Formats: sequence, structure tokens, C-alpha cells
Amino acid sequence: MDVVASRLNSLPPPAWVVFDDLADPLQHNGRPWLMLLDGETIPTTLVAERPTLVVWSSLWASRPDARIRFDLEGPMDASVRWTLMVDPPIPGDEEMRRMGTRIGDLVFANLRYTYGQ
Repeated sequence: MDVVASRLNSLPPPAWVVFDDLADPLQHNGRPWLMLLDGETIPTTLVAERPTLVVWSSLWASRPDARIRFDLEGPMDASVRWTLMVDPPIPGDEEMRRMGTRIGDLVFANLRYTYGQ
């Protein structure tokens, strides 16, 4: 698998709270955040090593090979790095930008808003 995009940002709760939300995105405890668009599928959690690592299967039906890795750290605000990996052929720049923007929107917008920010 090739790494095609990666971003680092922070979220307000500790890493273990973010881990729980990413490891089971449908268990939202009254805070739904994984709102899928047309052509997207519910990701399966492939790896979950509490509280530092979560790996999802693809969000996109058109790219079932894609994997999204979340590396987490921080006892207070969580430092969250997502990394998008795909098998060749590598998507074009526009598709990579769209995929990366979508991951960012889900995690650093939708999920962030559920924490009151």
C-alpha cells in the first residue's frame, strides 16, 4: 500500500476518548458524527490498539482497497494524525484531494463538533 495523504491536527478530548469514537464510529453515545455521502460505505475497524491506533477499511465503494490509519496521542488534547493508503493505481490529484478533504471533514469537523467545538 502507498501513502497518498496524511494530516495532523488536534481534538479537545484525551486520546482515549477519540480512540473510542474512531474504533466504533456507529456507537455515538448521542453524538452522531459519521454521516456518509453517496458512494461511501461504513468503514470496518481493522485494527484497534487502545488508545493509540485505529485502522479503518475504505469509506469509498469505488476504492475498496483504501485504508485510513489514525495515530493518536496525548493525555489532554488528542493529537490525531490520519494517513490514507491505497493500492496502485494511485488516484489522481483531484481524487486524492477529495478523499483527504472528506477524512478531514469527518474527523476535524464533524467529530470535533460533537466535543462542543
